[in-house]
Amino acid sequence: MKKLTGLILGISLLLSCSNQNDNKTEITFWHSFVSNTIPALNEIIELYEKENPDVKILAQYVPSGDPLIQKLVTAIQSGTTPDIAWVHADFLDKLVAADAIYKMNYFIKGPNGLSELEYNDIFPQLLANAKWRDTLYAMPLEATNLALLYNKNLFRKAGLDPEQPPQTWGDLIKYAELLTLDENKDGINEQYGFYIPAFPASGPLSIWMLLQWEPFLWQAGGKFLNDDQTQASFNNEAGIKALTLWKELYDKQNLTSFSLTHNMGFVSGKVAMIMDGSWDLPQFREIKNFEWGIAPLPAGPVKQATYLAGEHLTIFKNSDHPGKAWEFIKWFIRPDIQAKFSIMSGYLPVRNTTIELPEYKNHLKNDKYLAAFVEQMKIGMPRQNIDFNKIEINQIIAEAVEKTLLGNVDAEKSLNDAAEKVNRILHESKLTHKK
Repeated sequence: MKKLTGLILGISLLLSCSNQNDNKTEITFWHSFVSNTIPALNEIIELYEKENPDVKILAQYVPSGDPLIQKLVTAIQSGTTPDIAWVHADFLDKLVAADAIYKMNYFIKGPNGLSELEYNDIFPQLLANAKWRDTLYAMPLEATNLALLYNKNLFRKAGLDPEQPPQTWGDLIKYAELLTLDENKDGINEQYGFYIPAFPASGPLSIWMLLQWEPFLWQAGGKFLNDDQTQASFNNEAGIKALTLWKELYDKQNLTSFSLTHNMGFVSGKVAMIMDGSWDLPQFREIKNFEWGIAPLPAGPVKQATYLAGEHLTIFKNSDHPGKAWEFIKWFIRPDIQAKFSIMSGYLPVRNTTIELPEYKNHLKNDKYLAAFVEQMKIGMPRQNIDFNKIEINQIIAEAVEKTLLGNVDAEKSLNDAAEKVNRILHESKLTHKK
């Protein structure tokens, strides 16, 4: 009888636990966080689930870029979208056209929404890129910008002041030349001064190449399209200067012989200077064999510039729990949670008040690397929103950059040829879509 009673009690406990799990609301969350930052994400999710024991966040990694948008498109067609997905601003027009995602005002203006003060606390550059045709369809999740990372030991060996990184394009050319070494004169460098990303425009890293080239375009006073999005403008004098600079740096260093990724090249001491974002800080903090620093990107002939961008979260109309999905997003952008995530992951916060939190300020005093990225947020620019065919336009511009760097096509010709293709797309879009 005792054994039977124990068996019945055990079964009852199992059924009770099963019912508790069944009663939890499951929120599916697709993301593309890099491996460096996934541990921080998991820790944040655990904290949310602890504070909200009735919710289970099912986080699923999906490779960024084309694989993510293709998976989302397939999921929309089959009615199997996640509750929430991380998206790049470049994908928004596709998701809006499919009527797949909520307008964020549905939640922001709702009973559990954001006050005007809370909304205005989010960096406007990030909100700008979360909009499509002035309507907010996503919420910023985290922020990033692009900075110059440099090896102070290699600066010293080259006779350069390690506390004086390059300030201008002219400095960048000079420093890159001094820091590039082919000691045995076999045509293959043992050390490279400054990494220029040259990737196939048809490959998954083309957007990463473009994200690094676009600030140089801004530094020369240019942008992708004119204000009313009727004509390409990346092929003007600014674009030609920016791409010519990249070509000069690429050729002078013979980067065709470089086979490592930018981050591995830097960590191994093979590359003295790279461009990167704060998301890779967890990896770079492990560097023990040399001293390194972070500086703003060198200023161009017109101004100093970098981007302030990031990924955004959208809520899908196919979700069974849009309210719960919104609660998770609202919680994630809370100032104290943003501070925790920034400190753990290296990503930057999306809200002004996070930077003013005493615990965050104290952390930055002891974390010179994260502090350098936070300081650079002041000069961060939003990437230009393009209403239609952003992905296609990106690829055409990336093809121009690739042709010049790898195909030795003159920068002006590459950009003019690309502009013709983009202008055709813009003309067709104008006929098809009305404001």
